Parts: sequence; structure tokens; C-alpha cells
Amino acid sequence: MFLSFEGIDGSGKSTQARLLADSLRAEGRDVVLTREPGGSPGAEEIRRLLVEGAGERWSPETEILLFTAARRDHLERVIRPALAAGRTVITDRFADSTRVYQGAARGELRAMVDRLHDLSIAVEPDLTLVIDIDPATALSRGRARGGNEDRFESLGLGFQQKLALGFRALANEYPDRVRLIDGSGAPETVAARVSAALPA
Repeated sequence: MFLSFEGIDGSGKSTQARLLADSLRAEGRDVVLTREPGGSPGAEEIRRLLVEGAGERWSPETEILLFTAARRDHLERVIRPALAAGRTVITDRFADSTRVYQGAARGELRAMVDRLHDLSIAVEPDLTLVIDIDPATALSRGRARGGNEDRFESLGLGFQQKLALGFRALANEYPDRVRLIDGSGAPETVAARVSAALPA
């Protein structure tokens, strides 16, 4: 099974991806936990270009190309081999992030995102779990976390609000694949909601 976690910066999706991986491993499942941008050595190099530096470092069009390049390497070197070996893959972000960040919130570029995805990736997760949280709460969490991977948080609350709307719209666009998970409350409470959303 191929699962992705999505959500705005500071939503708690990385924590939930890790908790789910731990839970499935405890059940005896062979799980690969990975992330985007990154997940493979080449994609991690591209990650640094994307998440560090000034908010306007790249145009949205250039970001789409960089994210797609990183995703292709990740797909070739990590995701496909793991799925072929019968392992469960959980990724912290996948193509839906590019659809929302660059395709909607950074510009009206969804057609470009979709064409590049169809040409270069052509894979969707079996299930996508969007951790849905108040953008102001998420932004304060992200800023409190610190570090130098704050390029998108630096674009401010209005940008995070656009992202939240974009992820909610995806749940309507792909109702068979995308599930909105209430991200409020303790991590263990949210993890229980995640588990309840998984197929039996």
C-alpha cells in the first residue's frame, strides 16, 4: 500500500506519518517512511534548494520543475522498489503538495502541474490523509519549531490560509482517495482518527 500525508506547514502531518509507521510496524508490517521533497539522496539535494532561503527565491514555475525532478528521483529509487518488494510506503507529502502549493496558492498553475505529473510521475497514492488544522495555529507551531527550512512559512498567514483551502478542495476533487483528518488535539487523538480512516 502507498499512503501519503498532506497538510499545511505545522499541521502535524510529519508526526502522524511517523506514528502510523510505528503502529503498522508493531503489527508486523514492513514499512518505508519517507518524505518529500527528498527521500532519496538526489532528491534531498534538491530539497535544500526548495525549502531554504527567501520566500521569493524561485518563481512558482521553477518550483514545479524542481519538485517534479525531486519526485521522479524519489519514485525511481525509493517508492517503486519498495512497493515492488511488497512493502508499505508512507510518504510525508507527494504530488498533492505541488497541486496545492504551486498549482493554486503560489499561482494558477494547476494545468502545468498536472501535465508534468502525467508525463513524469503518473502515480497516485492509494490513500492520502490531509491533516486539517487552523492555519494560524499551524503557522505558530512552524515558527516555534525553528530551523532553516522555513521558506514557505515566511510567506505568511494569508499564504497558509490559501493552502488550507487548497487541501480541502482536493478532498472534494478526489473523494475516493483523499481523506480530511481533524488535526486538533493531542497527537495520539489525531492518530486515532488516522487509524479510523484506514481501509480495513
